Amino acid sequence: MTSNKEIFNITYPVFLTFLAQNIINVTNTAFLGRVGEVELGASAIGGVLYFAIFMIGFGFSQGAQILIGRRNGEKSYKQIGPIFNNSLLFNFLLATVIVALSVKGVPAIMKLLVTSDRIYKSSILYMNWRIYGFLFAYVTVIFRGFYVGITQTRILTTSAFLMAITNIFFDYTLIFGHFGFPRLGIEGAGISSVISEIVTLIYMIWHTVYRTDMKLYGLFEFRKVELKTILSILNLSIFIMFQYFISISTWFMFFIFIERMGEQPLAISNIGRSLYTFLMIPGTALATSVSTLVSNLIGAGRKEEVLPFVRKTVGIGLLIAFPMAVLTYLFPEIFARIYTDDASLIVACIPVMKVVSIAILFCAVGMLIFNAVSGTGNTRTAFVIEFLTLFFYLSFVYYTAIIHPYPVAVVWMSEFVYWTIIGGLGYFYLLKGNWRKREI
Repeated sequence: MTSNKEIFNITYPVFLTFLAQNIINVTNTAFLGRVGEVELGASAIGGVLYFAIFMIGFGFSQGAQILIGRRNGEKSYKQIGPIFNNSLLFNFLLATVIVALSVKGVPAIMKLLVTSDRIYKSSILYMNWRIYGFLFAYVTVIFRGFYVGITQTRILTTSAFLMAITNIFFDYTLIFGHFGFPRLGIEGAGISSVISEIVTLIYMIWHTVYRTDMKLYGLFEFRKVELKTILSILNLSIFIMFQYFISISTWFMFFIFIERMGEQPLAISNIGRSLYTFLMIPGTALATSVSTLVSNLIGAGRKEEVLPFVRKTVGIGLLIAFPMAVLTYLFPEIFARIYTDDASLIVACIPVMKVVSIAILFCAVGMLIFNAVSGTGNTRTAFVIEFLTLFFYLSFVYYTAIIHPYPVAVVWMSEFVYWTIIGGLGYFYLLKGNWRKREI
């Protein structure tokens, strides 16, 4: 059985990475909350749309990570290099195509879906800069997938710190116009995010070249494009890419439905989203490690340990989530004040924050189980589970926000629907599915 120490050693650097990324999220939201409700709401829609498109490249990196984890478990280290090298090339080319399409496509999507002209204009100001981050973020996730796959995740700690510090500095400088820079508002948030991604990628490259045994893994030994390798990664990752894109696109539609309820409900939901994703950090880090460790266990021929390992990590996840849930449920005003000084907005946020605090417990269970399913390598099944879950999730959101409008806190109860279904279906598959016979 994988020990708690092994789980911790892999998880905590991933945790710090997600912490840095969410410090960026919290910083952007908190700063823009002091610019205005419109900017706060627009950054929610723009940010989630960016995240949905980002998850296409991230999904490909997850396929590469699963393969790298499997080869690492088999101690076939030289086979890791071709996976890494071809993944870098594929994701960079994919990012280039996506940026080219986004220049015209993003404004068209926003114009079609957003009803408020003020929200539309602000979201475009943000996305006009933010889309260029794909060029750097898509490459960075391949480096992250490599280090998580070989279970050497300490580099993620430093890269997380650099990303957070860079983003906070440039957010403060560009949003409010300090140190001689112009006051750019929501545009400044988009620019600072791209700068932080550039800095992170530069550090990843430097660390790989000077601090990693590139000969052991065959990194950057790129002689030709290996179409077979790319196709093998795509065979694993294509359903993860669709799954992540559809999942976050559904969350994008969640905010589009909320936007139709008014500018304040959208601003409230962005604060709720920021707090929710922050509370999800430990569970997300643990879930990422679960996916890798399940892949390594299977690669090492220890399939009988997978289910006990999953049950163990679910217990750990609940143990971590419970005190955070209690704290945010009892003191929502304290957390709301991080994002805004507007007294009426703070009061309006409290019901959503209480829903979010309970939802984090459901998330701790569902996310860990579902990532274990992905770790088995059966990404087609994971996609089917995600698709079925999202159908019920989106139906609930559409009914409570559009068909029969309820208070925004009721719409947020859709998170209970999502995590209950995805966790239940995922656990049933781990118990009864054919993953034990699957080879990748």
